[in-house]
Amino acid sequence: MPTSRTGRPPVRRAGRPAAGAPRDNPVRRLHRRARKAWDRPLTAYYLILGGSLLITVLGLVMVYSASQITALQLSLPGSFFFRKQFLAALIGGVLLFAASRMPVKLHRALAYPILAGAVFMMALVQVPGIGLSVNGNQNWISLGGSFQIQPSEFGKLALVLWGADLLARKQDKRLLTQWKHMLVPLVPAAFMLLGLIMLGGDMGTAIILTAILFGLLWLAGAPTRLFVGVLSVALAIGFVLIKTSPNRMSRLACIGATEPGPHDTCWQAVHGIYALASGGLFGSGLGASVEKWGQLPEAHTDFIFAVTGEELGLAGTLSVLALFAALGYAGIRVAGRTEDPFVRYAAGGVTTWITAQAVINIGAVLGLLPIAGVPLPLFSYGGSALLPTMFAIGLLIAFARDDPAARAALALRQPRFGRRRGAVRESARAAGPRRWNTMRRRASAARSSGER
Repeated sequence: MPTSRTGRPPVRRAGRPAAGAPRDNPVRRLHRRARKAWDRPLTAYYLILGGSLLITVLGLVMVYSASQITALQLSLPGSFFFRKQFLAALIGGVLLFAASRMPVKLHRALAYPILAGAVFMMALVQVPGIGLSVNGNQNWISLGGSFQIQPSEFGKLALVLWGADLLARKQDKRLLTQWKHMLVPLVPAAFMLLGLIMLGGDMGTAIILTAILFGLLWLAGAPTRLFVGVLSVALAIGFVLIKTSPNRMSRLACIGATEPGPHDTCWQAVHGIYALASGGLFGSGLGASVEKWGQLPEAHTDFIFAVTGEELGLAGTLSVLALFAALGYAGIRVAGRTEDPFVRYAAGGVTTWITAQAVINIGAVLGLLPIAGVPLPLFSYGGSALLPTMFAIGLLIAFARDDPAARAALALRQPRFGRRRGAVRESARAAGPRRWNTMRRRASAARSSGER
């Protein structure tokens, strides 16, 4: 073997690629690296944890900016609403951590107590002297002082947990191939929650609860005829409720409005568009919003996305949308890669809940949907909405950690009590290859209720 002058063997240089062979350009290498990063076991875990924390922190900043003028107009300190939201975020952080560390069996055990508590509190709302009316909706309970609670927000969490546990038990007994077992008692219980909500006039929360119900039915593999039938009934009921309410009809007429109209019926929708339009590419700067000075109602709650667009511009709003898109992708990934039916249904229900609520809120601010009066999850002011949402995020984190590949990766990164990394690798290797499921349950036998 020939050697160099130093006595070392010569270094072999890579030859040029053959003529006609595809060249590995930087874009292709970047695409391969991105796909490799997305396919890592801990991708969903970090997306859920990081995305939810970033949305919450950015929401606290925007709540402080958007609520100062409202607080001063009410003769309150400028940081009044921020301090309440920060306290709710701290409590929600404890709930998120507790939910992320709970085993799946404990989550299933909590389903019935949470459902019973939510129904009891939603019934208390209608008791005179206990329930409070805010903006025309009777859906609040006073806790003393300036603290209030909205029980219907906890009804969303209750429907997700209880519905997931119910469908998982029926799937274990192979009962979901029969349409009556798929609908009963899931649909009657959901309609009971919807009835309690509509007694207070809160149609926005009822729409979110309906979306959760349809998400659970879709994940359970509901036949197309059954799915369309339930959807038709819900649309018919919604049409009647909207048609018989002048307030809801006026909100429907404000879709795409560019002028406040007679009697300023579209004032809020139009000034939300004004706020977004004046933001430009990078916004006017934090605290420099003009619309929050009494022109834009509910600037720190339902229309906080409009203030974000005015102060942070297109870059800020696209960042918020990207964070919600990442959170939704991670939830779908958790639901699609698990073999536990309860985890699939619960993760899919939580993802449907957060995604649908974000779409409805942002769509209303953009003038594409009627104003439903629902907050932006993890972002808008409101402790009643923040607490159950952060507990639901903790559920997703727990499910992402429970994946065998994620458990093995976390064990490799954090060895405990002198456990050798080699032993962890051997245990992960002994687990064998993982077989992924699709998110929608595939029935092995033909259905008696008809084909899709």
